[in-house]
Amino acid sequence: MRFAHLKQILKPTDNTLVESLNGRQRDECLNTNWFLSLVNARSKIGTWRRHYNERRPDTATGWRTPQEFALAAAQQAAE
Repeated sequence: MRFAHLKQILKPTDNTLVESLNGRQRDECLNTNWFLSLVNARSKIGTWRRHYNERRPDTATGWRTPQEFALAAAQQAAE
């Protein structure tokens, strides 16, 4: 069987990382915006995604944005 290594996901607790992201997206984006068209929805969701991935501080990085974390890591590697 070619895909025998794939884990079957049966309930939300089996995939907590994705469910956490889904909940955060729902709370911060989907439940706070009116989508007037598909183009409008794609634009607003894209804006939220870029903010989440590039400018949103995270506890895992010491409350730094991903850009700040990457800059600090590059500076540390250069030393």
